Amino acid sequence: MQAQPEKKRRSLWIPVGIVLIVIALVLSWVAYLAVLAPTVQTDAEYFYVHSDDKYEDVMQRIKEENIVRNYALFEYMAKAMDLSENINPGRYRLDSEMNNRRLIGNLRGGYQEAVKFRFQNVRLKENFAGLLGQNFEADSVEFVQLLQDQKTAEKYGFTPDNFFSMFIPNTYEIYWNTKPETIMARFHTEYTNFWNAERKAKADALGMTTQEVSALAAVVKGEAMHTDEMPAIAGLYINRLKRNMLLQADPTVIFANNDFTIRRVLNRHLTIDNPYNTYRFKGLPPGPIMMPSIVAIDAVLDYKKHDYLYMCAKDDFSGYHLFAKTMAEHLVNARKFQRALDERNIKR
Repeated sequence: MQAQPEKKRRSLWIPVGIVLIVIALVLSWVAYLAVLAPTVQTDAEYFYVHSDDKYEDVMQRIKEENIVRNYALFEYMAKAMDLSENINPGRYRLDSEMNNRRLIGNLRGGYQEAVKFRFQNVRLKENFAGLLGQNFEADSVEFVQLLQDQKTAEKYGFTPDNFFSMFIPNTYEIYWNTKPETIMARFHTEYTNFWNAERKAKADALGMTTQEVSALAAVVKGEAMHTDEMPAIAGLYINRLKRNMLLQADPTVIFANNDFTIRRVLNRHLTIDNPYNTYRFKGLPPGPIMMPSIVAIDAVLDYKKHDYLYMCAKDDFSGYHLFAKTMAEHLVNARKFQRALDERNIKR
């Protein structure tokens, strides 16, 4: 008679065991979703935490921007991992395989991905500030203030006019939330590394400072459409400098007039009283008329030696130039180009 109750007890344990197994499986699944399962669902490549963001603001953006699949589980894990006490500003990469633990761990540890900042062909400080503002946390206004600040320029050994020569076009890896002052210091480090002993020796041989080389390189870059012609153009301007001649470089006139739509430099453009107008003022302009490229700087340092003093764009509009040793030869070339401009109705 006692076997029957024992049998009943065993039969009762079966459903209880099943329930417990189901609960365990559910909890395991929830734990997997909370910790290990891929959580990122947005197409955004990065998530940004600003320096003045509060924890609540960050969490609200994660929710509103649908960064994660299950916000409730993400919020639970954030609390479990003390994210509110350790969140760091930065630019964090997102990918579809990322789980909550990794995402929260990155935010806690500040494991952000650096910006690969590349620049070239920058004309004005305002353009450069805008580019910096697009790529880093600080506003472009902060950058332009630094670029135009006399004390900042002097701190690194420059003047406000030639400060632009400190920025060597290249690819820089810099964290998104780096302060503008620190970014300036990073550029100066690159400038110092770029102007090694060999380049400095070549500048000395020219009787130029590194800033003057950059100023001339900017003119060369403004004139040249093809890099293979840069050494010859640099040689021409160096010849003029040695003879104490006006450089008479059209790109400097365009810069002085602050009108970059000019395609044909006319006599009225040449009259402007501006130290960057090399048709009126001898020597190099006070600073670069644009950010010189590395190729242009090296073209000046390794300029082509020749006897040319004049050049004019070819009338085939190939972007190359005809070089001349005398004014008479130059006038023949200039008339050809002027006729070509007239034929194409290019008046300004």
